Amino acid sequence: MSPEAASALWLSVKVATAATLLNALLGIPLAYLLARRRFWGRGLVDLLVTLPLILPPTVTGYYLIVLLGRRGVLGAPLFAATGWSIAFTWYAAVVAATVMALPLLVRTASAAIESVDRDLERAAYTLGRSEWRTALEVTLPLARNGLIAGLVLAFARALGEFGATLMLAGNIPGKTATVPLAIYSAVQTGETGEALALVGLLTALSCAVLLVAGRLGPARLGGAA
Repeated sequence: MSPEAASALWLSVKVATAATLLNALLGIPLAYLLARRRFWGRGLVDLLVTLPLILPPTVTGYYLIVLLGRRGVLGAPLFAATGWSIAFTWYAAVVAATVMALPLLVRTASAAIESVDRDLERAAYTLGRSEWRTALEVTLPLARNGLIAGLVLAFARALGEFGATLMLAGNIPGKTATVPLAIYSAVQTGETGEALALVGLLTALSCAVLLVAGRLGPARLGGAA
């Protein structure tokens, strides 16, 4: 494996790990709200969370540019205040991977939380537990296999993200070039051996992820498709 390919592999693992941690912090509470609460705008929130699963990744990437680019809705004030832009940095790759992987985690985790018997939660309420303590001590532990399966799927999706990453982070060797982007570059330059090695590695990782997720929660995996 060339130094460029090794760098791309390390960057992909770093990006996928950071994206999975962000998804855990954002996605699990969001999945709980969608599974257990009825509030105004719930349908819109569900729609926005699910859209990256349906839209072409380049379209999602374009929306991220409009939002976070140097001239974007949020990116322009940030650049004016700090002189720094998130676009074309490895942080942009993390954002793109997080957005693209979030629907898998939320849908899988929401299905797992919905499967928890509400009578067990009501019993905790009668014992004086607040909703947040019940969620932490009863609901989430009982749904843990589905939550872990969702996190595993989110990690795999982040590891293989291409389109939105290319749009927001670019394909800069050693800086933003993840494994999927390195495969694209290798094919474009005729380096078929390196492309085949990286393709085989990603395929093996994806198969391993599917096996783990299926063992943790096969019904959840079907619900996230």
